[in-house]
Amino acid sequence: MEKQVNVYEAKSQLSKLLEQVENGDEIVIARNGRPIAKLVPLQRLTSPRTPGAWKGKGWIADDFDDPGGEYDEVIDAWYRKLDADPA
Repeated sequence: MEKQVNVYEAKSQLSKLLEQVENGDEIVIARNGRPIAKLVPLQRLTSPRTPGAWKGKGWIADDFDDPGGEYDEVIDAWYRKLDADPA
């Protein structure tokens, strides 16, 4: 069942409206009689997740964590800066 309430009523009776939504109702929230939002029950996953379902469908390059090339100089400079004595 769909019910329409104004914003003031929605603010003052939110707990009651959420209870109605938990029971399967849909609530339309209106401002000046114009619908602006709808409270609906949250759709839960109907089937359980299957571990490993994505196995073999993606890959990570061997050099993923090795920027190499020109970046080596930047990384070396960064670590020299961190190791520098602050005195």
